[in-house]
Amino acid sequence: MTRNKLLIIALLVLHMTSFSQEKKQIQELDTVLIKSTRIDLPFKENSRTINIISSKVIKNSAATNVADLLQQVAGLDIRRRGTAGSQADLYIRGGGFDQTLLLIDGIKMDDAQTGHHTMNAALPIEVIERIEIIKGPAARVFGQNAFTGAINIVTKKNLENTVSANFEVGSFGQLNGSVTVGKEFKNSSVIAHVGILTSDGYRHNSDYENKNYLLKGVFNKKEQPIEVIATFFDKKFGANGFYASATATEQYEETQSSLLGASTTFRTEKFKITPRVYWKRGQDEYVYIRDNPSVYRNLHITNKVGVETNASYTSNIGITGFGVDISRVFISSNNLGKRNRTMANLFLEHRFKLANDKLDITPGVAITYFSDFKFHAFPGLDIGYQLSDNLKAYGNLGVTYRIPTYTDLYYNDRSTIGNSNLKPEEAFAQEIGFKYGQKSFTASAAVFNRDATNLIDFVRPDAAAVKV
Repeated sequence: MTRNKLLIIALLVLHMTSFSQEKKQIQELDTVLIKSTRIDLPFKENSRTINIISSKVIKNSAATNVADLLQQVAGLDIRRRGTAGSQADLYIRGGGFDQTLLLIDGIKMDDAQTGHHTMNAALPIEVIERIEIIKGPAARVFGQNAFTGAINIVTKKNLENTVSANFEVGSFGQLNGSVTVGKEFKNSSVIAHVGILTSDGYRHNSDYENKNYLLKGVFNKKEQPIEVIATFFDKKFGANGFYASATATEQYEETQSSLLGASTTFRTEKFKITPRVYWKRGQDEYVYIRDNPSVYRNLHITNKVGVETNASYTSNIGITGFGVDISRVFISSNNLGKRNRTMANLFLEHRFKLANDKLDITPGVAITYFSDFKFHAFPGLDIGYQLSDNLKAYGNLGVTYRIPTYTDLYYNDRSTIGNSNLKPEEAFAQEIGFKYGQKSFTASAAVFNRDATNLIDFVRPDAAAVKV
């Protein structure tokens, strides 16, 4: 266990939007409702550090995958192993890969085995409407794993009867291909995507075969729309030097990530409620010597099933947001054992508007329960003041946390020993910032501090005695 204090001045972030000569309606950034919070607010009114990668930015970008898109955002660090997104770790503001939460349409994609698999669930960019990135203490609204921040990938609802295909070939046997189809029916819409990326590898044991599938439908659109999403990602790749040491050139890995979720939204004049059910599955097979699995092999299979409800109520004193998320995780592993965990998260916040609506104050608290870590409470506060039509000052403070993964707790091999007595990581974070926004130009700057306790890391107690 360690105690760590981090103070950083965030870089100034500029985003220019080019003008189009075409006369078509474009949704401006200020009108986008941020879905990665319990209270839906236009981007301009939010008093949190939030970045948006819009569909227009994605379309105009040279990026071919989500990792490339996120690498362009200040405060985010993507550390890749291999090419074509075979594996990548996601870091926000100097935190670890276990300390960032990824969401797909609001569904939490945390993996109880290890945060190394966070980016395995990242969607193909052809089906992404936008990406919402929330940094710092404001991410506490998501609970577990949103220690330094959270990223919500919002998928498109329709593609208006279109078919698009992509086909690329390159050296080292590279072959990339994908097909995306959108179909509108009388009372529903469907999006389907199939993609494959393969290569023989640019060096020994660096080949890969990555496949991705997505199916999304919106049904009963004229009465009570129901959204259903199903994804499946299958990756097989030579892991030359990925883990262990640079001399471990024969490593091999296969991973799978799948999601099935359904949600709907009920609305009245003052009340909004969004119930959701989901099932997430992950599988990870690692072989130390590719042609001889008997030397060392790990196989982990993780399942998470959950139900959650997020709601907001508008009254004369402001907007109240609240939500409850109950889930259960099961893992079966030849190294970590067979284990399960029940999790429950209750969140409550209220947004007050004062001083002729120029000042907004949002206190909130998250109460969590884990069957193996019991109850914890994490309060927070967001404050914003509109200095002018385009300039806003804001501040956040709050407590964030992360419970240990099963790798932290139980993983054992010849050079690694887990610690079953680990406690949840906690951090008290504060932030002050300014953001300026117009239709064609946005800029933001922030200063933040994070004071963390019980940080978890793998260390060598006597480095001099270890032979590499």
